[in-house]
This record gives sequence, structure tokens and C-alpha cells, in this order.
Amino acid sequence: MARHLTVTEKKFLEQLVRRGLVQKGDRLLVAVSGGPDSCALLYLLNAVAPVLQLDLAVVHCNFQLRGMESEQDEVFVRDMASRLGLSCHSRSFETSRDAPRWKKSIEETARIQRYRFFEELRLKHGFDKIVTGHHVNDNAETVLFNLFRGTSVIGLRGISERQGCIVRPMLLMQRADVMTYLQDKGVTYRTDATNYGVVPDRNYIRHRIIPVIEERFGSKLMPALRRISDNAAELEEFLERYFDRLLQDVPGLKLRSGRIEVAPLLELTIYERKEVLKRALRDLSCETTAELLSRLCWLLEAIPGKRIRVSGRIEALRQRDVLLFRHPPDQGSRRNSQGPDCG
Repeated sequence: MARHLTVTEKKFLEQLVRRGLVQKGDRLLVAVSGGPDSCALLYLLNAVAPVLQLDLAVVHCNFQLRGMESEQDEVFVRDMASRLGLSCHSRSFETSRDAPRWKKSIEETARIQRYRFFEELRLKHGFDKIVTGHHVNDNAETVLFNLFRGTSVIGLRGISERQGCIVRPMLLMQRADVMTYLQDKGVTYRTDATNYGVVPDRNYIRHRIIPVIEERFGSKLMPALRRISDNAAELEEFLERYFDRLLQDVPGLKLRSGRIEVAPLLELTIYERKEVLKRALRDLSCETTAELLSRLCWLLEAIPGKRIRVSGRIEALRQRDVLLFRHPPDQGSRRNSQGPDCG
């Protein structure tokens, strides 16, 4: 069957198998917006499906952000799925209404809605994996976006090819490869005009920053950012294992009943302290920022009784032997606190 595949489809199949992103017989839910990337992904998967005995279905999210064009996108995706003999799941969201209610940006609100819907369908219909169409250029934009926003080394990992049940098999393909494949296959796709503006930061990076760098350094940028992304992902894996062992081997470091012992924390390097505290904040479902971690490190060496606000509902109190994370017992008592305050 593989001999009937195009060169691009054969390379795609090889990457799927070599990287173990899908297994033979997998049931895959393919996210399709109607744009070129997701349409290419759907056709690539449909081409290799007989070889790997894959069972495909399509999912589309209508965020109702572009009026009639959003409705036309949904119709387009449904028609494409029908032509390929695939079922299509779609849902409309009130994204513009939900964003201010959730106190999130439009982009973040849409991301949350999207992945909640995907997971709902995965559990309801028994899909093994959810597949999205991110490629090399998307990853490069994410790395640069995180860099400009201010991130740790780990933040330079960009987009992971595997995140739980979500896989992104096109992360080794460049945008030019995607467009060539669509042209060769005669596949039509929808164009979102908002992707061509420069107001959103990601669009500015895509249309202004990356072209200037590539004009000077040619084709070196994408492979360089990919190497940085891969190295950051490898470092993240190492650090996760290292700190899992550290928290297990050193008594008092792991957050228990809202407490971490101060003495073993002070035996660590500043970097290690921050990583331990970062994991405690994650367990508390608190947002982690570089500023907050620095303030917590300050609190470790402050006199007992000092406290800082960690979130709207949690404060950290420096007691004699422990760092205590708790709900503030009395908002007024915080007036006596000195030093940094997370507010």
C-alpha cells in the first residue's frame, strides 16, 4: 500500500513510525480548522491510514470570531470530512463573551475551549489520540514569542510533539512543505485574513521578525530554533527526573499539608530552591512567575512571621522551621507585614 504514497506522505509515515507518535490501529481525532496546516494534516493522515490501520475522525471548533466566515469554515470542514468518508464533530463557542468572564485573552479562551472539547470527545468516543497540525514554523514562532516575553530556558522548548494524548506529527515539516503538498494534491483550504495582520504578537513575529532574520541568515533560523527547542525539551526531562528523586530522597522538601521545611531548602542552590518551590506552587494550582519565586526565596531567609501573598486566595508564611502556604486568616493582619508582597 505504501508504494502508492507520494514522497511527502512516505516521509510523514516514516516519521510517525520512527517517533512512535501513533500505533497501529489507533483511533485518531484530527483537529481541522479549515486552514492549510490542518487540511494538510488531515490528507496526510488519510493517506497513511490504510498502512497503519488508523481510524480517523475530524473535530472542528467554531469560535464565532469572524462572523459569516466562521460559519463558512465549519461548513467547509464538514464537507471535506464527508468527501473523505470521515465523521465530523463540531461545536460553536461564545468566545468573545467568555473571555472577559474568565479574565483571559481571546486566544487563551479559545485554547481552553478547544482542548476541553477535544478531551470531552476523546473520553466519550474512545479516541486514542488527538492530532493537531503544528509545524516547524509554528514552533519557531512559539520559541521566539516565549523568548521576547521573558522565559526560563525550559520555556524555549516551544511546542511539544507529544503532550499527554495530544500529538503533533508535523513538527518536522516547514510551512513551505505544507503549501507544496497541498498544491501537488490539489487540496483547497480556507484563508483566515486575521493571520496576515501584525497586531497580535505572534503575527508580528511571523510576518516581520522572522523574514528579517531569514533575509540575513537564510535557512539557518528554523533548524537553529529547532535545536534550541529540542535541547530545552531534553533539559526539561532531565530536570523533572532529578527533582522527582530529590523530593523523594530529601525529607521535608515535598509540600505536605501546605508545609515545606526551611532547613533542607536552605541547603540547596538558589536554582534548586526555585524549582522545588515551583513544584509546590504547581501542586497548589498557583500561577508561577519569576518574581514570585524570587519573593519566596527572600521569604525563606526572612525572620519568622513574615508573609507574602502567593495568589488571591493563598499566602506564604515564614514560620520558625517551615514555610506555610495557607488561606489568610485575617486580611487586616497583613498590614504589619514588611518586605515584598505579591498583591
